[in-house]
Amino acid sequence: MRGHARALALLLTLALGAGAAGCGSQSSAAQAHHGAQSSHGARSSASGHAGRVPAATVSRRPSGAPIVSEPGQLGPRWAAVATVGGAPATWIDERSGVTLLRFNQQLVHLDLHAGSSEPEGRGWGYGDQIAPSEVHRVIAAFNGGFKLDYGSVAFVSGGRVAVPLQAGLASIVTYRNGVTAIAAWHEGVPAPGLKIASVLQNLHLLVDHGVVAPTATSCVIACWGRTLGGGTDVPRSALGITGEGQLVWAAGASLSPAALGRAMAAAGVARAVELDINPEWVAGYLYVHHGGGPTAVPVMPGQLGIPGHLLAPYSRDFFTIVAN
Repeated sequence: MRGHARALALLLTLALGAGAAGCGSQSSAAQAHHGAQSSHGARSSASGHAGRVPAATVSRRPSGAPIVSEPGQLGPRWAAVATVGGAPATWIDERSGVTLLRFNQQLVHLDLHAGSSEPEGRGWGYGDQIAPSEVHRVIAAFNGGFKLDYGSVAFVSGGRVAVPLQAGLASIVTYRNGVTAIAAWHEGVPAPGLKIASVLQNLHLLVDHGVVAPTATSCVIACWGRTLGGGTDVPRSALGITGEGQLVWAAGASLSPAALGRAMAAAGVARAVELDINPEWVAGYLYVHHGGGPTAVPVMPGQLGIPGHLLAPYSRDFFTIVAN
């Protein structure tokens, strides 16, 4: 582990001396599979199980104990920073100026939120701040995509369309069974027979089949977003999926599209979507739970941050990672 990520892992593992407040429903036992074909059972209510899985809790270890990953799952660079029901659900890594968070979809799910201004209107399933239904189970949250008037973007949630979907665009698709898949629209998603909860589209795939898009070096500004000041190395973020169906969010304070894509590919990401860029709009948080509600911990060195840490109303769309 590199310095910042190691320090953050230690902070989170030692932050609490007691369990998290609140409970979430137990996840289905079925496994998530590769990419668009991923599917574990629909989320179950707690009444259908003998016990309830605790809310997202910070994994704790004795002070000075080594940071280890789950045997046979992740390499030694990854440190577990959050658990669900005692099982590791979230890991952190830092490499080449890129902070990465990895999420186990058998224990957590992704929710797409509508901001107060992007998209416009009220009544979305998940609105401009972490919802009461999520607040005791939220593990992480991070920025969404480009502004919806940029072009080559789309936003759909709960059957409601803010910007129509386009064939070929990189798509983050969450199905109603709680599983998220990432692929190009009509070229891997949607999966036949699965009902859709939400879709966010943003440009074309930054990583596909584990390979960084050639335009990441040949067409930086036109293909991967206008930057403040016109430079190529700016704060950038992305969301990807591994061959095993785990989600990976990545961001850094000074990255080209190629550098971001290479870091994700090196972390085992099969397909990835670039999310927002530029200083004001790239931020990620992990949440420490206690009796008074969650406290946000920034994960990316140098991030300016989002006022309210997504626990207060925010104008732009964003994602949460929530315990099942």
